[in-house]
This record gives sequence, C-alpha cells and structure tokens, in this order.
Amino acid sequence: VQTVFGIPLEVCGVVLTILSLIIIVGGIKTISKVSSVVVPGMAVFYIIAGVICILINIQNVPHGLYLIFMMAFNPQAIGGGVLGTITVTIMNSMRYGVARGCFSNEAGLGSAAITAAAATTDDPVRQGYINMTGTFWDTIVVCSITGLTIASSGVLGTTDASGAPLKGIALTMAAFSSNIGVIGTYIVAIGIILFAFSTILGWEYHGEKAWEYLFGTHKFNMVYRVVFSLVVYVGATQTLDLVWNLSDIANALMAIPNLISLLVLSPVIKEEVVRFQGVLAKERAEKAALAAKEEGAKAHI
Repeated sequence: VQTVFGIPLEVCGVVLTILSLIIIVGGIKTISKVSSVVVPGMAVFYIIAGVICILINIQNVPHGLYLIFMMAFNPQAIGGGVLGTITVTIMNSMRYGVARGCFSNEAGLGSAAITAAAATTDDPVRQGYINMTGTFWDTIVVCSITGLTIASSGVLGTTDASGAPLKGIALTMAAFSSNIGVIGTYIVAIGIILFAFSTILGWEYHGEKAWEYLFGTHKFNMVYRVVFSLVVYVGATQTLDLVWNLSDIANALMAIPNLISLLVLSPVIKEEVVRFQGVLAKERAEKAALAAKEEGAKAHI
C-alpha cells in the first residue's frame, strides 16, 4: 500500500485495525461471508492476469522453466553448501524452504483443521478431501503462475533506485507491470492486500478457538477479538524482519507438536480413508443406477 498508493504505514495500520475489528466482532459467520467473496474473486483476477502475462511471453516460458530448475539444483550452490559451513547452510535452507511452504498453504501447521471443523459436512473425511484442494490451488496453481510470470518476463536481476535487486512483492509487481502495464501493479497490490486481510480474519478465528479451548468457555471471546484487532496495527507498522521472525517462531511452535500428532494418528487416518472409499463407491453406484434409470425412462418416452 505504501509503495503503490503512497499511504503511510500508520494510516494503513489504523484502517486495517478498524476493518478487522468491525468484521471480527461479528464472529465466524461474518468472517466467512467476507472471505468467501474476497478470496475467490481476487484469486480469479490474479490467475487470469498471470495467465495473460505468461501467454504474452509464451516464447520465454521454456527458458523460464530452465531458470527455475537451474537455480533450484545449481551444482555450484550444492557444492558450496556441502563444502562450506554445512550446518548453517542446511539450517538456513530448511528454514526458508519450510517457511515458504507454511506461508503458501499452511500444510502441517494444523490450522486448517480448525476452520474445517466449523464446516457443515456429512463425513469428516469428505471435508478433509475438500481442504486438501487448498494446498493444490495455493501452491501448484497460484505460486506456479507467479513463478512462471517472473521467470518468463525478464525482470529477474532488476534493481531498485538504491541498486538492490528487486525481490518479493516488488519483483512480482515488476513482472506483471512489464507485461500488462500499470494495471498489473494494481492487480498484484490489491490482490496481496485482500489475500493478507482475509488471512488476518482466518487466523483470528483459529486463535479464538484455541483461546476458547484454554479457558473452557466462550465468554471471554470478545476480549480476544478486541486485543487481536489492536495487534493488527502492531503487525502492520513493524519492520518486515521482525514480523517474519516472529512468524517463523510461531509456525515452528505449532508445526512441531502437530506433525508429531499426525504421525501418532496416522493409523487412524488410514483407517478412516479406507472406510470412506466404501462410502464413495456406494455413492458412485447410486449415481450410476439413477443415471441408468433416467436414460431408461427417456428411451421409453
């Protein structure tokens, strides 16, 4: 917001805090109503814009893919990691790799299960299958489109006014704007704003359910909602390094016990998935029988 629209961080923080408070006080129904409109709508715009950028540079896509794989599996980088300070290199690689995975789709943190538990469904495994599609859309579709747009646009290595290489959201904006002009910058900026805002709302619900569990009652939920909204201002106005470091620590504290629990519960998960295959087979058989009956009726007529 500061880069594209020139709005100071403090003003952005105040607006975010007020909007968060208004929506969060309404509870999960208000949060879900806002998110169900904001996220799919913005995702469609972002995906369409990204695909257009890729099609404009379709001749550069093979080289873009080459760059992606070359940078990921560069022999020099691997050799430097092995021959250099192995512990530091591996730890940093793991930290950034895991952190990017967590920020992309939250897989392994255990957070998605909190939201999924609030859904109305006839079977928990069915809801699990539905939730699994989130990882696919977030990482395989949206992130791949972003990566290909950047790699095929020729903006890799571009520097800013201070001479530092563009990275993160600034690099993504440069890639989009190089193809579809200033509108590309606005699409990325607005997309990030809405995605980030919906993430704030979603995480409020996750934290609220944890708060409710710890206190054994929902009587103090309003206190949590107000405090959470005020913390939004702190997050919006602090330096990025501090915010990311706090996020890494918090994600690790969630992921470690959750991953251990997943391993312990894996036999139960397997048993439930096998059970649900029978349910799916029965549903398919019923649909096939109904379709055959309808076809027979049409033929008779």
